[in-house]
Amino acid sequence: MRFSAFILILLLYLLVGTASAQGEVTADDVNAIAKQLFCPVCENEPLDQCGTKACQDWRAEIRLQLEQGATEQEIKDNFQRRYGDRVLAEPPREGINWILWLLPVALVLFGGIWFARYLRQLQAGKSDPAPVVSSASGNPTAPPPQDDYVARIEDELRDNE
Repeated sequence: MRFSAFILILLLYLLVGTASAQGEVTADDVNAIAKQLFCPVCENEPLDQCGTKACQDWRAEIRLQLEQGATEQEIKDNFQRRYGDRVLAEPPREGINWILWLLPVALVLFGGIWFARYLRQLQAGKSDPAPVVSSASGNPTAPPPQDDYVARIEDELRDNE
């Protein structure tokens, strides 16, 4: 009997402790949402880093909404409804905003393809051997000289051998 009462009290204590821990909202909880929002007043300033009075009020509002049980998405939707898409750190993936998501990927792919073709051209330019011309006997010889001066020197060297 004592053991079952002890277990029952222990379970109630754990249950109450868990319920009270869920109701507490920490600064980390608030900042996790605030860093996903931009200050509607300051330009390009994340809400979690902005030091203005307005941003402090908005962080307090986020804390209040979290304490009332609002989800992260509900809070972001509330801010988006009131201030527009510009408050979202990540633009919604709909309508014309798809360009913001697809253009960087397309540019990286295009740049990679262009760079690979450029490297192939460089490699092809370095690895092309000089053409080999066969003599009448079928033995490969050096390619014909392009300059008349070089041709005369090579003739003299062959004659001296």
